[in-house]
Amino acid sequence: MFVLRILDSEGWLVPYLDSILEDNLRQKISLKPGREPVYSTRGVVCSISPQASSVGTSILSSGGNAFDAIVAMAAVEGVTTSVGCGLGGEMFGLFYEAVSGKTWGMTASGKAPSRANQNWFTDRRYKSIPLTGPLSAAIPGEIDALQEITDKFGTMSFRDLIEPAITYAEDGFPISRFYSGAFKAMNDKLNIYESTSSIFTNKGIPFREGQIIRQPELSKTLKLVSENGAREFYEGDLAERMLKSMLDDGGLYSLKDFRSHQTVWYDSPISTSYRGRDIVETSLPSQGFMVLEMLNILEAYDFNEMGLYSSKLCHLMVEAKKLAFADRNTYMGDPEFVAAPIDEMISKEYAAQRRRKIDCSQAMNSPPAGILGLPLTGDDTSYLCAVDGMGNAVSLIHSLSMGFGSGFVAGDTGVLLNNRIGRGFNLIAGHPNVIEPLKKTMHTLNAYLVLEKGKPVLVGGTPGGDGQIPWNVQTITNAIDFSMNPQQAVDAPRWTHTPGTDPATINQEPFLELDVGMPADILETLAGLGHDVTVNDSGSFGGSAKMIKINQESGVISGGSDRRSDGLSSAL
Repeated sequence: MFVLRILDSEGWLVPYLDSILEDNLRQKISLKPGREPVYSTRGVVCSISPQASSVGTSILSSGGNAFDAIVAMAAVEGVTTSVGCGLGGEMFGLFYEAVSGKTWGMTASGKAPSRANQNWFTDRRYKSIPLTGPLSAAIPGEIDALQEITDKFGTMSFRDLIEPAITYAEDGFPISRFYSGAFKAMNDKLNIYESTSSIFTNKGIPFREGQIIRQPELSKTLKLVSENGAREFYEGDLAERMLKSMLDDGGLYSLKDFRSHQTVWYDSPISTSYRGRDIVETSLPSQGFMVLEMLNILEAYDFNEMGLYSSKLCHLMVEAKKLAFADRNTYMGDPEFVAAPIDEMISKEYAAQRRRKIDCSQAMNSPPAGILGLPLTGDDTSYLCAVDGMGNAVSLIHSLSMGFGSGFVAGDTGVLLNNRIGRGFNLIAGHPNVIEPLKKTMHTLNAYLVLEKGKPVLVGGTPGGDGQIPWNVQTITNAIDFSMNPQQAVDAPRWTHTPGTDPATINQEPFLELDVGMPADILETLAGLGHDVTVNDSGSFGGSAKMIKINQESGVISGGSDRRSDGLSSAL
């Protein structure tokens, strides 16, 4: 018998024995996290960037709230983790406002150019939309979103919240081991455009661990938007300079397109119940509905009876993932263009219908989308979260899409653009995600909140493209079904399954990857069920999940940040 020593809800070390964890220890599964969770009653922040987490804690200590902290953290991440996010990217989020008891959702993704359509590309013999350069970029929504969050919920000035990011861009920061790997892997991409190479390479050579990277042009851009407001990015001289550089390299956007960009807010995010809790997700065009659909399908099964990391549980989760992704690829798109049946898709009745497709003894091979009552109408990323002592909570995700986005820095602005248009749209006539003028792509970005009695108890998410959905489901069930603390929940071994939605892999043969640390004996069992299964021993496999837990009775807030990355949880 093993006795674990873990922190209880009040933060005290106590002997703890849990039969579920004991059983798993007998299976030789290590649930010892790479780090310990942090605890506070005044506030906790989590970020992939240690610099951003430090800034977030500083904002809280100076009297700012969780919304102030998240703005400052996101801006700093855009400087210190440019591989995944930045001023040229997009953003989705959920915001729980304690004073009103309301949960808000936010969409800050960009539209396609008004001149872009299927024929424009096919007439020029494109078989797909490019993944690099200005043709691949959506209008960046990040800076407008940060201004909107500040204006709607913040207590500090926008200028003050952007100031730390300006400092890191101007003074520079040393490259971590984790970040240096991204520079090495993406060096060819970073050398396509001179405007990019001059910033993100060392004279064409990848930056190494410990070297300092400075971004003086981005610093000037950040100063400009902090002084003049975010609309400078979409309407002012800055917008004109960005657009000129994009047009010079074959882009299609106009100043009118940029001026039309708006952050979208909604006060009724999509949700479902799971084990007596309300799971809240980001709404369309985010693919957050798939987390809800998967949980609805899985709720009928007794996870404790099956056991953590049992082949049966892994099989059921993978099959639920296949069903949800089939629905996403068939039905979902920009709700302004596609009549997506979202309410039906996240209903318990629909989940029961889809659940009947699962065979516990055999893996499905490319299951079709579900039959709906409505007619069919024809990562690299970064996640961060914050909770303050007043009860406010933010779950936020932002991205350039693929690593270093489009690989294109817009002229002398220092702004590295995303490649969401190239990654998210296709050229298939009648498809929900065929490119059309001023249309948004169906989006991999999603974030969640878990509520009990209307108040948040879990705040979380992860980067990782198509991996976000199954990884979020796994971390949520780790916390709810297996009573893991936030650090255990995000550190625990995970699986992923391909293909998903990405055009680069959509036609691949299905295969299941298990994280190193899962019991070896389930690999053979899963293979016997028909899964093409391997073990991925990459140190970065599994995303970079973050989770904050709030004990609404004691007021204790605990946070965990994935051992798989540079992430840091910080407590006030």
